Amino acid sequence: MNTAKTACALGNLRGGHVNRAAKWAALTLALAAAVAAEARDFMVEGRDGAAIQRTIDAAAAAGGGRVVVPAGVYPSGSIRLRSKIDLHLEKGAVVRGADRPEGYDDVDDPRIGCRPESSVKVFLWCFDGEDVSITGEGVFDGQGVSFYDTDVPPDRFFRKPPHPRPRMVELFNCRNVRLEGNTYKDSPGWTMWIRKCENVAVKGIAIEGCQQMINNDGIDFDSCRHVRMSDCRIKTGDDCVSLRAIVGADGAPSVCEDIVVTDCSFDSWCQGVRIGCPSDDTIRDVVFSNIVCKATCGILSFHPYHYLRKNSRGNVYTDRLLFTDWTIDSKWAPIELKVEPGIRLRRLGGFTFRNIRIKKGSPNLAGTPESPVVDVVFDNVSSGEEAQFDRPEKAWGSWETQY
Repeated sequence: MNTAKTACALGNLRGGHVNRAAKWAALTLALAAAVAAEARDFMVEGRDGAAIQRTIDAAAAAGGGRVVVPAGVYPSGSIRLRSKIDLHLEKGAVVRGADRPEGYDDVDDPRIGCRPESSVKVFLWCFDGEDVSITGEGVFDGQGVSFYDTDVPPDRFFRKPPHPRPRMVELFNCRNVRLEGNTYKDSPGWTMWIRKCENVAVKGIAIEGCQQMINNDGIDFDSCRHVRMSDCRIKTGDDCVSLRAIVGADGAPSVCEDIVVTDCSFDSWCQGVRIGCPSDDTIRDVVFSNIVCKATCGILSFHPYHYLRKNSRGNVYTDRLLFTDWTIDSKWAPIELKVEPGIRLRRLGGFTFRNIRIKKGSPNLAGTPESPVVDVVFDNVSSGEEAQFDRPEKAWGSWETQY
């Protein structure tokens, strides 16, 4: 272990930050409910994704409204969401994605600047939208397992195929986003990539991914501002929640900030929460509270050399991140902040861990002279039995292609 100083960061995480967060979340949900109450309903007629798309387009042309998907199974390719539209799945509705890459559109924009897992295939998407919602009690089924080579032992990741795997939800440069109530099942790639969006409310959703699938992250909040997430349940093979600040093609600063996640459960073969990758920009003003986490690693900010983007030695800057009232059951490290030699980060620090109950093991902080781990506070962190630090082979597999 090579760490720098441990210093008090509580002054940077004022109680008012959490109180403001709660007020903002309540206001956002109240406004969303009021808008939904006044919205005109457009019923989907037909039993496929094309019928859903026609209804979305008609509702958008009429000025917006709620697109209601009744109970039933709807085979579907890519669906484009639009501004002022609430895609609402009634209980019993299943929108089932195609089981092959050719069933999805290529969805790309030069402003995005990267293609996770070299794929531009997407199931549900919206770029430059405003007042975009997906609500209800239905299910989006990505049929993810069909994209992998499953001829592996039951305790190993499936082998990744050579063809691209679609993401389930991709939102770029959107404002006033509401995701509430539905289940997202077996995304072939990242379940949700929410990039450069503002005012995002995520409440009461379930993400259920086969844990033998790799790179099926739950939610990646990338360069987002003003995010409130609560009462969600996420089970995946990869990160349940990842905070990123991926620098775009234009090189402009990317900041992920004012993120509050509370009252959720995470279950992962990899990380419960990942904070950044070495070539990211700035991640700050973050609160994760009242979390139950079962994972190989509970909370991770790990910056290995092979995650660097081309022509980068490192860049990420973290500050004012609070993790409070957690229960962590990890197979390896419950908390790890680590930098590999050769990486030059601007700052890996500003973490506070408060009221954390760890079933086994201890936090691991490992900086370098070039990139020390700084300003980390542990307040009322307890650990039970000693961990066995034998990271499972499955967790050292080919995680993902970084960018």
